[in-house]
Amino acid sequence: MNLFLNGYENLNFLENFGKEDKKIILIAHFGTTHEDTREKTLDLFNKEIKEMFPDFEIRECYTSRIINKKLQSKNIFKDNPIEAIEKIIKEKFTHLLVISSNVIDGIEYEALLKNIENFKSSFKELRVTPPLLSSPEIYIEVVKILNKTFGDFSKDKALLMVGHGTHDSSNSAYLGVDYICKYLGYNYFVGTIEGFPNLDEIISILKKQNIKEVTLTPFMFVAGEHAKNDISIEWKEELEKNNFIVNINLTPLGEIKEIREIFGNFGKFLLENKKEDIIEKKYNYSK
Repeated sequence: MNLFLNGYENLNFLENFGKEDKKIILIAHFGTTHEDTREKTLDLFNKEIKEMFPDFEIRECYTSRIINKKLQSKNIFKDNPIEAIEKIIKEKFTHLLVISSNVIDGIEYEALLKNIENFKSSFKELRVTPPLLSSPEIYIEVVKILNKTFGDFSKDKALLMVGHGTHDSSNSAYLGVDYICKYLGYNYFVGTIEGFPNLDEIISILKKQNIKEVTLTPFMFVAGEHAKNDISIEWKEELEKNNFIVNINLTPLGEIKEIREIFGNFGKFLLENKKEDIIEKKYNYSK
């Protein structure tokens, strides 16, 4: 894992852990309202984290306020990050490790970091794992796992992975995955619902590559609304209108054990390493 994450310094998470101190892991998911995919992804992920970190108290929160509101109407209650951390502070935990299941360093992940930053002074140690797509080495590892999961596709057939997408610079992560797929020789393409390339753009790309048949799959941690509606209905219908043969495989990233293990290994890594303070680092360079 040291090969995968740069910008960290070796420092034990429990370096300053005293007799009266308490340690806890908070798992931060975007969340989902779909029970079927939650059981196969988020709940399974939480269970595996408990097995990986048996000495830690484990909690969970959902970062999406919209999803939390919808769940409340079904009498299902999930804390958002602020609510979860406030409870953790009241229970006098001193060492907090946050494990995020975000795929990219996008708006949701940045919002999570900002929420957590407000509580930094309340803990003796507070660390947050990076999103899945956090280094070129991880990109390669992820794409190889996907190839192991979905297999190879012949020249006129392709796997079309559909990410959520965003309109800021973090959308480039999807383009990076697409590039790595080509670099490794896999006939895989990445499109996005709300970023680049969108549905129209990906259709143009596929036609230029003489692709005749595609298998659609979500490049997301869960297979919720976007997978069951945008991908399975809208994208499928539009691709078929453009004379593509379309297959559906709704296996999200969170259902792939090796992908879940990467997130867990990020947590293990942060038990021994801490993200460097870039301001302090630059100051030391100036001396």
